[in-house]
Order: sequence, then C-alpha cells, then structure tokens
Amino acid sequence: ADGRALQKLPVHMGLVVTEEEPSYADMASLVVWCMAVGISYVSVYDHNGIFKRNNSRLMDEILKQQQELLGVDYSKYTVEFANQDKANQVLNCQSTLKVLSPEDGKADIVKAARNFCQLVAQQQRTYTDLDVNVLDNLLSSTNGFPDPDLVLKFGPVDSTLGFLPWHIRLTEIISLPSHLNISYEDFFSALHHYAACEQRWGK
Repeated sequence: ADGRALQKLPVHMGLVVTEEEPSYADMASLVVWCMAVGISYVSVYDHNGIFKRNNSRLMDEILKQQQELLGVDYSKYTVEFANQDKANQVLNCQSTLKVLSPEDGKADIVKAARNFCQLVAQQQRTYTDLDVNVLDNLLSSTNGFPDPDLVLKFGPVDSTLGFLPWHIRLTEIISLPSHLNISYEDFFSALHHYAACEQRWGK
C-alpha cells in the first residue's frame, strides 16, 4: 500500500554500504522492504565485497526476515538471488536481487573494453560500432538489470566507492547516516524524497 501511495517508485534500487562493519540483518530488512513496496530490482553493494563473499548468509537472513516482517503474507513476495552464472533466469519473479562488489564496477568495464577490442581484432566489429548500447551489452555484472533509478548510500563517506560507475550517470543518490538499526520510516522517507524530486536526466 505504501508503494502504491508514492507518485513514482524506482524500478531498480541500489543499497550501497560505505561503513566498515556491514550488518546482514539490517541489509536483509532493507531488501525485504524493497520487495514489499514493489521494487523489482535490488542491488546490494559494499566496497569490501563482504556481502558478495557471504551471499548465502545474506540470503538466509533475507528469507528469515521475509517471514518475520511480512508474516502470513510472506509467500506472496518472492525474491530471486541473481548470481552471475544464473543471470538469464532472473526476469520472471517479483523481486530480483544482485549482490555486487568492486569487481563488478571498473573491472567489469575493463573486461568489456578488452572483449570489444578482441572483436575488432577478429574483424567481427569495427571501432565505429562502439556506443552506449554496445558497451551495456558487453557488461556482465548487470546483465538483465536496468540502470539504478535510486541509490541509498549508507555511511559517512561522501562517495559510492566504485558502485557501478557506468550505470549511475542518471541515478538519484540519497545519503543516509548508517544502515545499522535503520527504521522503516527512514527507508520510506527516502522513497518519498525520490518520488518528489524532479529528474532532468542531465539537462
């Protein structure tokens, strides 16, 4: 109901933790709240890659929080955990989650550039073919995901610390002091702020 009450809702939300000690329970709450308000794609990122290395622990916490926060309704909300090797299976469920680390940012762009150069060397492409859409298709870390509409950045650092540098050129970024013990009210207030902002798409 809260999601329907907003003027607009992000299709893809990034949750970026710049703090040194990430909390699985608090991040799981944020993911479940995203699912409950109707956000289709969620990316979780921390600059040390802790969530990605321990993604099964995060998924267990999300499933637990689903049952605790949504009660008897929890089975209505499904989440697909989109690992890189299952990226083609993520489009037919209610919410899709990707857990990202710095290797999915600049390193992915470098890999895409190398792949394109190899295609040119093999004469399968020419250098004039390179444009935004071609590069988007060569990037593997966000395969099947639209660019983020909104990023919630948690922590004192005034930077997204390498979160998808290619994809956030038109993204609205809202900073919050911490993801630790974050309340639903803080989360919904950020969504309300996003719904009220006028996006000029770089104009």
